[in-house]
Amino acid sequence: MVVPRGQEHQAPQEVETREDEEQNIKLTEILELLVAAGYFRARIKGLSPFDKVVGGMTWCITTCNFDIDVDLLFQENSTIGQKIALTEKIVSVLPKMKCPHRLEPHQIQGLDFIHIFPVVQWLVKRAIETREEMGDYIRSYSISQFQKTHRLPEDDEFMQRKEKAIKTVTDIYEVYKPQRKYKRQKGAEELLDEESKVHATLLEYGRRYGFSRQGGKTEQAEDKKIALPPGLAAAGKAEPCDEDDLQAAEELRIKTLMTGMAAMATEEGKLTASTVGQIVGLQSDEIKQIVSEYAEKQSELSAEERPERLGAAQQHRRKVASLNKQISQKTKLLEELQAKCADLQAKCTEAKKTLSEVKSYSEKLDKELAALETIESQADSSILQSLRALVAMNENLKSQEQEFKAHCREEMERLQQDIENLKVEAVENGEEQEPNKIIEQQYKTEKDKLQKIRLLLARRNREIAILQRKIDEVPSRAELTQYQKRFIELYSQVSATHKETKQFFTLYNTLDDKKVYLEKEVNLLNSIHDNFHHCYLFFLSRAMASSGSREQFLRQMEQIVEGIKQNRMKMEKKKQENKMRRDQLNDEYLELLEKQRLYFKTVKEFKEECRKNEMLLSKLKANSS
Repeated sequence: MVVPRGQEHQAPQEVETREDEEQNIKLTEILELLVAAGYFRARIKGLSPFDKVVGGMTWCITTCNFDIDVDLLFQENSTIGQKIALTEKIVSVLPKMKCPHRLEPHQIQGLDFIHIFPVVQWLVKRAIETREEMGDYIRSYSISQFQKTHRLPEDDEFMQRKEKAIKTVTDIYEVYKPQRKYKRQKGAEELLDEESKVHATLLEYGRRYGFSRQGGKTEQAEDKKIALPPGLAAAGKAEPCDEDDLQAAEELRIKTLMTGMAAMATEEGKLTASTVGQIVGLQSDEIKQIVSEYAEKQSELSAEERPERLGAAQQHRRKVASLNKQISQKTKLLEELQAKCADLQAKCTEAKKTLSEVKSYSEKLDKELAALETIESQADSSILQSLRALVAMNENLKSQEQEFKAHCREEMERLQQDIENLKVEAVENGEEQEPNKIIEQQYKTEKDKLQKIRLLLARRNREIAILQRKIDEVPSRAELTQYQKRFIELYSQVSATHKETKQFFTLYNTLDDKKVYLEKEVNLLNSIHDNFHHCYLFFLSRAMASSGSREQFLRQMEQIVEGIKQNRMKMEKKKQENKMRRDQLNDEYLELLEKQRLYFKTVKEFKEECRKNEMLLSKLKANSS
């Protein structure tokens, strides 16, 4: 396997760098928060953590729509100076936005995600709230703008119904508006309290208040008063009735108020009997009688006002007729009261008789209960308890037996009726012979039908299962998106593993080269040491006799130095080649990153267009349907 070799001093640094696990967790949480808030650039793999986090914070501050006098211009792959200036601006803006968390510029530059996380969390929450508020405002503004120039069919229908409804309401108001029927006379007594004024005003418009809800009770009370016999009248009078007194006082007050009123327009000075009945509002016998007497007296007064037209005999006849009429009415009333009194006396005697019987029976029961109590006090309590339980059980069993007998009797009658009905039907249809065979034949036919239906159902279920499997084999858009996400995650894991393996291979190659060169250096030093030792011994033995051996030793040393220089030149050349190759690969990497960004942008636009297409298709289907 061919593995590219790098510089000797870079590999150990890459291996020795360690990342804090808690910082990585906080970074992941920050990126998830930003993506959830809508900052989707945090998903791009090629951006550095600084660009993702600072870009997200700048986007959140801009989204919050907060009025600040700071230019938060964010650029990717900025210089050190631009990064420092941007972090200082962000830190200065946060207190103005009333952020509860404090942050320093060196914490952002040093990627201290533990301290950055609460600030990002607060900014994301504020951005989401601002976006919701702006969404509601824009929605209401768009609705108002739409309603200025356009109308829905419901609005037109409402406007049409509105005119009709207003006309109907006005007509009803005109029909049912209050009409004044009476007015107070000029010489009437002046009302002092406010309640009397209100009551008089309501009576002028034909309305009453007070004890109107208790009219039924007063009528019943009057009926009872009329029906009481003379013997019980005194007892009835002895019991005071506050409601009747209040009712009588209220009626007297109404009468006094009505005496000072006169009818409106043509009815002025002419109070008919029906008008008096409407004013008083009580439909009892006494009021009817008073109304009739009032009408008679009014006719008599009108007759007295015209004496020249009627003679004395005619007036006498009229008076006699009215008196006879009154006598007949009173006798009729007396007969009714006597009949009622007789009925009540008969009922009273019956009630007294039943009362005496009940009292005697209750006295008898009391005596028996006293005897039983004396017997119980002398007897054993446990035996009494068991006897009571047995008696209760016996009563319960008797009741259950009676209920069961009644139920059995009803069930027997029902079954007998069913048998009779079946016999009658069999005789009518001529099917008395061989009914069992006919039933068996029907049973077989129905069973065959059921079997066929089950077979058809099983076949249809198999077809449905096959179609369901075919449908499930075709992945949906959500599944394709999940597959894409999983492939991207798998690719990132494979690339990370490949990068790590590549680093290990580079480290191994570097250490191997280092080992080779160290071995060469050791061999060279050993050879120099050996040659120097031999030469030193040789010089001592020969006392440096000849200059040729010394020159030979120097030539050997020069050859060694020359070899070292050539190796150094080769390594320098190799280093330059690797550096050029690294620069070339870095340029290719930047181009690929740009293509990746363009790809993500294109995919996002394509998804948006797909969503618009689906919305248009759904609208077309809705319109066509």
